[in-house]
Amino acid sequence: ELQQKVEETELLKMELQMLETERVRLSLVEEKLMDVLQLLQQLRDLNISKRALGKILLSTLESCRDPQPGKAHLFEVLDTLYHELTACELLQSQPLEKAQSRQSLSNALVISC
Repeated sequence: ELQQKVEETELLKMELQMLETERVRLSLVEEKLMDVLQLLQQLRDLNISKRALGKILLSTLESCRDPQPGKAHLFEVLDTLYHELTACELLQSQPLEKAQSRQSLSNALVISC
């Protein structure tokens, strides 16, 4: 009976460790998603064309077509989309003070979603 309790305890420890790993992974995905949403909000405010935004999205999906082994595909897509959006010329030409004021929108973005 004691051996059974020890085995159950070990299983629970392993399950807890897996849950913690998943929590961290989801936290990273959530952070990257918020970054992407913030960039999309900035581009919307700068009146990016639907065509330009579509090209960015298609470019992202094309580059993530074949998932890399050992890397979460969802995070890979979000990360690639984030980098594609930050490379957008509209954001590059945006004045620094506007970019900094947009940082305060991240909380409002969470609420509006």
